[in-house]
Amino acid sequence: MNDTMSLDPTTQANYTQVVSEHIHFDWKVNFEQKNISGSATHTLSVKDDGVKEIIFDTSALDIERVDVDGQPARFDVGSKHEVMGSALQIDLPAPAKTGTTLIVTVYYKTTEGCTALQWLDKEQTQGKQHPYLFSQCQPIYARSLAPVQDTPSIKTTYTAKVASVLPTLLSAVRISPPSDGPAHGGKVVGKDIVVYEYDQSVPIPSYLIAIAVGNVVYRLFPPVEGKTWKSGIWAEPELIDACYWEFSEDTGRFLAKEEEIVPPYRFKVYDLLVLPPSFPYGGMENACLSFLTPTLLAGDRSLVDVVVHELTHSWFGNGVTHAHATHFWLNEGWTTYIERLLLEKLHGPGERGFSYLIGSKALHDALKLYESQPRYQRLVIDFEKGEDPDDSYSRVPYDKGSNFLLHIERTLGGVDVFLPYINDYVSTFMGKSITTEQWKDHLYAFYQRTNPEKIKALDTIDWNAWFYGEGTELPVKMEYDTTLAEQSYALAERWDKARSADIATLDFQESDVKDFSSNQKVVFLERLQSYPPLPASHVESLGKLYHLSDTSNAEIRLRFYEVALLDTQSETAKVFAYDALKWVVGEDGTGIIKGRMKFCRPIFRTANKVDHSAAVKTFSSSKTSFHPIAQKLIEKDLGLA
Repeated sequence: MNDTMSLDPTTQANYTQVVSEHIHFDWKVNFEQKNISGSATHTLSVKDDGVKEIIFDTSALDIERVDVDGQPARFDVGSKHEVMGSALQIDLPAPAKTGTTLIVTVYYKTTEGCTALQWLDKEQTQGKQHPYLFSQCQPIYARSLAPVQDTPSIKTTYTAKVASVLPTLLSAVRISPPSDGPAHGGKVVGKDIVVYEYDQSVPIPSYLIAIAVGNVVYRLFPPVEGKTWKSGIWAEPELIDACYWEFSEDTGRFLAKEEEIVPPYRFKVYDLLVLPPSFPYGGMENACLSFLTPTLLAGDRSLVDVVVHELTHSWFGNGVTHAHATHFWLNEGWTTYIERLLLEKLHGPGERGFSYLIGSKALHDALKLYESQPRYQRLVIDFEKGEDPDDSYSRVPYDKGSNFLLHIERTLGGVDVFLPYINDYVSTFMGKSITTEQWKDHLYAFYQRTNPEKIKALDTIDWNAWFYGEGTELPVKMEYDTTLAEQSYALAERWDKARSADIATLDFQESDVKDFSSNQKVVFLERLQSYPPLPASHVESLGKLYHLSDTSNAEIRLRFYEVALLDTQSETAKVFAYDALKWVVGEDGTGIIKGRMKFCRPIFRTANKVDHSAAVKTFSSSKTSFHPIAQKLIEKDLGLA
């Protein structure tokens, strides 16, 4: 395996010659024109003698002027690359020497083609009184929000002043007005301009720069004894009570439990923001402020464990960062592995294996999806220059990566042997961006130093099979604790055996699932998918009897539709496909789209197999309700791009 530390295939910036160390943003948010305008001022350090230019990544930005050390500079915006955008080349007045500091200010505004931003009309919000704006910069969309060296290979601190008529949040610590003060600094929301100031003193990669602007309010969570960090929740006023109830009991407890495994939390504040429904992910680990999907508001705290994943990124991803897209599994594989370790510590024995079981189904589906593109089945993907990393986005880095780490743990002799290494790994690389090769070298070096006998165990691992293996099976058959799954398996088996019986004679009761957790219902439905499709009458009965076809729990609803659509050629599948499509686009009476790609993409893909024209028509009529990233990927799923 080659160490490709300096070869980020998704950037055009010359960050190995001159590197940005701090950025100050001075922005104005304009909802009428749907743009952010202002400036980005970079403090850069020259790494190579004789550098004649600075190259930033941009995409769909209108560049107005560039100053270098306070003087106007010549610049050129290169031709647009479909994935990487346009290189902004800035001429230096004279070749720069190593160690020199340069101050470069770019005056610009975003345009309609900005992939990082979604502008929502007031009708798309909960309160329906004010518009809303939020960003999504991972993996390579920060360049459409601001001119930056858009690579996780480098990290910068940042400060910002943002003028807006609506409350404004950034992935940083708020300086003014105070979070726990009057909303919008006591001014009139939607009318008066307030300048919000933020400071991110911990260096972060560009994909963690984030902004959200809308009619949101804040509520602080109860403090955790002995902890100096603060945590709270942001949401629209209409949702703040439900959001506070859902997350206040567990968030601080989760964060405190994490600190028992890894070094202390560094970001001072850990807040949550529940976004409108078009947010394309379950969560996004923006520094200081995790963005969350409203689909987590189940009303019973059954889905709050997503927060464990997002806050774990504070160490794995936000702290120790992948050098570039090829090594993305270092972020998500480690985060998922630690998340599942914490679930056992938080909820008791069996929860860890149960989570791996649920993940194994998602992993199998992802690996199967890429059978025609086996490169994307790999853990380490050697991306070509300019290749879109979103094309490979799936559960593979999450679940294949976490299984790989579980295999290493078991090979070394168990979690107690592995935990000291985990702490050393985070301590060694905190604040740095690394490659898979650097991680592996450190793993070997740690055990060579602390327990040389374990090197023999590490040598038994088929590293290349895990890094570069393709196909739908893992290199090692993994066994998990199935204690919490046995009831789910047993009920699924009963339904399978009853497939030939008349529906009127079936001995199934609503009470069959009365004591099931939401995850047990998920495993029950996923187990059903491993059997041949059930008859239509059985599927209809299943949905009504257990309230699966109308549940507000999106995780369960998705799995039910996957069961109902197993036989894509049946007439019944067409009926359920229409129901599923209506559910995704909010035409099921709720008016709420399921913008989270975990839900909308599988539904559109499967419905497309059942009735292509219906899937395309439904998407086309609701396309603008989805986030630009989701739009792009759904179009590919439906063969429209």
